[in-house]
Amino acid sequence: MSFARDVTITFGQCDPAGIVFYPRYFEMLNATVEAFFAEALDYSFARIHIDEGCGVPTAHLAVDFSAPSRLGEVLRFTLRLVRLGRTSATLVTDVRCAEGLRMTVRQVIVWTGPGLRSAPWPEPLAARLAAHLEEEGRA
Repeated sequence: MSFARDVTITFGQCDPAGIVFYPRYFEMLNATVEAFFAEALDYSFARIHIDEGCGVPTAHLAVDFSAPSRLGEVLRFTLRLVRLGRTSATLVTDVRCAEGLRMTVRQVIVWTGPGLRSAPWPEPLAARLAAHLEEEGRA
């Protein structure tokens, strides 16, 4: 089951040419992952980082940029969980605008326990993640 959110491109996300400065995409991507945990999994980053003293850092990113995005456009970030391991998960996020694909990201996140060492997903979170798992080729 995919998770989607819309992001309107603001002036602060653009370079002088009026297109999104590529590092800003990673901020939007991280906000999408954070929203996925809070809204779809009911397991907020505040709970993970503050209450539990754990984390979900990104261990790997592979990105393909297809077309530029411009000030005022609305981008739809659609995140899919395509692999769930004992300590990690693979997410694929497509970023689209009405005009088409802008970016595709393959991202591996890892659950870290106190001390920032990888650890198994907590049982309640693992079950919630499993409910969102999709086959890689499925849309």
